[in-house]
Amino acid sequence: GMGLDGRIGRKFLHAGPGYGGSCFPKDTLALARTAQELGAPVTIVEQTIAANDARKEQMAERVVAACGGSVQGKTIAVFGVTFKPETDDMRDAPSLVILPALAAAGATIRAYDPQNSHAKQVLPAGVHWAESALDAAKDADALVLITEWNEFRAISPEKLQAAMKGDVVCDLRNVWDPAQMREAGFTYASIGRP
Repeated sequence: GMGLDGRIGRKFLHAGPGYGGSCFPKDTLALARTAQELGAPVTIVEQTIAANDARKEQMAERVVAACGGSVQGKTIAVFGVTFKPETDDMRDAPSLVILPALAAAGATIRAYDPQNSHAKQVLPAGVHWAESALDAAKDADALVLITEWNEFRAISPEKLQAAMKGDVVCDLRNVWDPAQMREAGFTYASIGRP
């Protein structure tokens, strides 16, 4: 029903690694805090906040699981780090949780985002920044797509396969077609679909 409402739409209800940005996280926290101060807690909002925080951590765990239970010594390409495409906004972006968790687990991170100027300031110093998506994917053991920029949709599975050393792809925004990715030889994981 919410997807039929033009003010919300289907686009904003797609499965993903958690919400971020400048407005919604701030607004949910303010609503929860105000309700608590007035003695009328809104537990559904509190649980939404908690679920979103946990979701970001679970995404890092999902990548580790897709890599066979360990990312120690592996190179992971990351496509997109901003909280949504067409912005350089990093506020509450899922990448701020996912990338440090993967680095702490021993992975080398090669990231690319078309608007990474702010990202370089807020992500760990150990993140290696690539000049393009395929540059990030070069010789990577695994690939994680976090932000659904259109330029990532345009990359064919064959080009990814030629660039990468490994075959693990974790598509956290359901950008690629699962059948095509598996047909190209990838061990492909997406969100909420087989």
